Amino acid sequence: MKLEIYTKIIRKGFIADELEFEKALILDRKLRLLSKDNAELKEVRKALRALIKDYEQKNWSSGAEISDEKIKESDIAEYIAEQERLFILKRKQIIKIKLQEFGINQQDLGLLLGHNKTYMSELMNGLNPFTLKDLIVVHRLFKIKLEDLIPTIIPEKERGRIKMSIQKMNKPKLKLGKKDLEFQI
Repeated sequence: MKLEIYTKIIRKGFIADELEFEKALILDRKLRLLSKDNAELKEVRKALRALIKDYEQKNWSSGAEISDEKIKESDIAEYIAEQERLFILKRKQIIKIKLQEFGINQQDLGLLLGHNKTYMSELMNGLNPFTLKDLIVVHRLFKIKLEDLIPTIIPEKERGRIKMSIQKMNKPKLKLGKKDLEFQI
């Protein structure tokens, strides 16, 4: 079983920022539900919870300096993580509807994509990311729009870099919309 999202954070041994913290909180909730019958997931959740607790103590305890900027960063991170969670949930619902329309189940989709039942469940629940190949196959088989399968939000670090590059190039026709460059919370 691959647990790429979790093992990446756990191997690193710490949560680096607010966005990673918010994603870890969401992952912890998913693991709580999915780990009931899976000892490996229980261990992953235990390790993840230790990292969450450590991050909270360092950054949000009564002794930590909590500035307006830190609160704003937290709000943005929470918003981004929640949007990602909602995207995964919507994608799961769209795929399930298509599976019903074609008279197949999630295990059958796993067979088509070359994945076992457990891994297919992890993909559908956002525990592991779909590969681009998987999403293209799902798109072609079930005629699901790519924007319903692939998140198109530009990461925060990239938005700033792109904005600066556009300004530096001084090309008025080349621009991202305000919606692409800023989050409305």
